[in-house]
Amino acid sequence: MRSNHGKRKLVVLIAFFCLTTTLVSAQKTKLTLDNTITFACQGSLRALSARNTFLASYWKYRSYEAARLPSLSLNMMPLQYERSFTNRYDSELNQDVFRKQQSLYSYGTLALEQNFDLTGGTFYIDSELGYRKNFGGIEYQQFSTVPLRLGYNQNLLGYNSFKWEKKIEPLKYEKAKKILLYTMEEISEYAAQYFFTLAMAQVEFDLAKSSLASSDTLYHIGIERQEIASISQADLLTLKLDWVNAGNSLQNAEINLKKAQFSFFSFLNMDKQADIQLVLPERPTLIDISAEMALIQLKLNNPNYLSNHQSLLEAEQNVDKTIRSSKIEASLNMSFGFNQVALNLKESYKNTQQQDLVSFSLNIPLIDWGVRKGKVNMAKNELNVTQLTVQQDEISLEEDIVITVNEFTMQQKQINSAEEAKLLSDLAYNATKERYLIGKADMSSLTLALNRKESARKNYISALSNYWMSYFKIRKLTLFDFAMSEPLTKDFEKKYGIH
Repeated sequence: MRSNHGKRKLVVLIAFFCLTTTLVSAQKTKLTLDNTITFACQGSLRALSARNTFLASYWKYRSYEAARLPSLSLNMMPLQYERSFTNRYDSELNQDVFRKQQSLYSYGTLALEQNFDLTGGTFYIDSELGYRKNFGGIEYQQFSTVPLRLGYNQNLLGYNSFKWEKKIEPLKYEKAKKILLYTMEEISEYAAQYFFTLAMAQVEFDLAKSSLASSDTLYHIGIERQEIASISQADLLTLKLDWVNAGNSLQNAEINLKKAQFSFFSFLNMDKQADIQLVLPERPTLIDISAEMALIQLKLNNPNYLSNHQSLLEAEQNVDKTIRSSKIEASLNMSFGFNQVALNLKESYKNTQQQDLVSFSLNIPLIDWGVRKGKVNMAKNELNVTQLTVQQDEISLEEDIVITVNEFTMQQKQINSAEEAKLLSDLAYNATKERYLIGKADMSSLTLALNRKESARKNYISALSNYWMSYFKIRKLTLFDFAMSEPLTKDFEKKYGIH
């Protein structure tokens, strides 16, 4: 009779525990892995920082594009008044004398300029208007005009910055786009890591609660059985020890759970008081990713390749600039226009005279004791170092992607084994528990079955975690969605609202 009473008590306790767990879970907010990643990519501080960093690069590129268009500028000196003594020659006295002078001066230029990338020169069209009025013994005023002037400035042998900017600036913008995508994938990777860390902590907490409830029940059943001499005092003490240890494990599991929750909420920039329950993803469908395909996408999309290309171009730019600066420098300035001077504004635009300007200048280095040669050799050595660094970096990237793809392929198989082990351990534990309750299994068998069940469940979560961490790492390195067979750069402007 006591044995049947113990069974009924166990059933009631288990039913009560399951009902309590269900009610508590019903009050929690369910959060899947996809939800977690979405929250992280939209609201985490790192995601916000990444978007603002990209916007800075975006507006820098827009400024570069704007600089390639014609620019219109107005340069003015609206008013300059001067009263002073000035040195003048007196022809009657045949000597220099100081005379008091007052003058008013105003000036303005309207200029339209266009840079020419191919040669590095600048075309311009401008118009000038100047006004001067003198006060004192002899008062007079003059207007000086240049109604129209066409000109061109050209550095003939020197460094062409426009040519290099045309190569580098678009590359920088493409790199900025891919860095944003790379950072978002990195955030997804971190989010998955925090998700599975918290999931493991929640599972360990749930297992600890279940273990405590089970240990408590078994201990009380052991007390009843010990009263009828069904078990020994040593077995009862062992059951009590398991019950005490289960209580300590629950406290440790609760501490670890709170730590994991705090880290999870902090990363997602969520309310620390939110009550959530993570929902583990289902066993993922098999995705066939070949190392060859991953390598191709790595070279096409990874921002490190663009960064390396940029470093090489900048090193080559520095060599070109240094070499050209060490040789003869020649510049040409030509302009053709009309000008006139008159006593009033209207007359200053009549009968304009032709104005021509041709200026050719040279700068020839003669003796510098090897300074220029040293700078050229330094620039070339820096280019060689950059080339070697780029080569090593790309080799490391290729090794990383191949290893990660191989691990991903193995982890897909491990998930199947881990899931099967979890199901078998559940069945084995339930069967052992039933046998123990009817006295056909000893306590050691039940404890061993429980440990195997907990271990199998943890191993399954670890297998899921390893799978998704590898998958997100592959996406991060290649910026390619292998599930959809399309690059993550597709519809970039639409995704991030860039116009």
